[in-house]
Amino acid sequence: MTAAEIANHFVAARQRGQHLADYPGTVPDTLAAAYAVQDAAIAAFALPVLGWKVGRIFPPLSDSFGANRLSGPIFKATTLSDGQLAAGQVFVGGFGAAEAEFVINIASDLPLGRQDYTLEEVEDLIAAVHVGIEIASSPLPTINELGPAVTVSDFGNNNGLIIGAPIENWQSSNFADWTVDLEIDGTVVGKGAANSFPDGPIGSVRFLLNNLGARGIPVPARTWISSGAVTGVHKVTPGQSVRAFFGPKLSVNCTIEATPII
Repeated sequence: MTAAEIANHFVAARQRGQHLADYPGTVPDTLAAAYAVQDAAIAAFALPVLGWKVGRIFPPLSDSFGANRLSGPIFKATTLSDGQLAAGQVFVGGFGAAEAEFVINIASDLPLGRQDYTLEEVEDLIAAVHVGIEIASSPLPTINELGPAVTVSDFGNNNGLIIGAPIENWQSSNFADWTVDLEIDGTVVGKGAANSFPDGPIGSVRFLLNNLGARGIPVPARTWISSGAVTGVHKVTPGQSVRAFFGPKLSVNCTIEATPII
């Protein structure tokens, strides 16, 4: 089965709100092959991309795949503001999770194809840093169990982004050191800090910009980047409520709904 054929299976399942019992085809054995599926799926999905999510690849898989992060598109149709009584959607019978994340906005159009950004350069490209919740969901229930190449091939396991308040004076806030808590139905299920990532959230942005440059994907001004799960990946089901607390003042919340079945 070709990359386009695998992509079409994932796209059809997402559009219909249906789950997939098994991976549709041969599991990609490299990240390059997985991104080929993702790129074909983005083209087939034909919806505007508002931003990108970054996820971790942990050792020893980071060594075997040659990367410690992965990326996937976030579509405009699944991006919501915290003030909109936001509801994230997950695939019933598939995989669904909520992740507390710092969400970064890019200030200006970036040159196409560049792949050598430094941490210092990336920091200068940032317009704002917000708090947020990524909705990680896929029609494939075993997506995380099958490894990072499978995650990459289905939009990086993304199905939405809830964007909360901006961090005032983010440059001097030391936000990567903040303690972040994630609650589901009022119970704390995860706690962490973004500095546990290699090079923190800024490192996630650098990875993404270099990744998109290598793939020939443009990065326009106001692109959103969800920089990685600070408190871990926590499964959710329809009817639950999620709230994330960032440092001493900020929080963002949403409810969870089922993706409609067509």
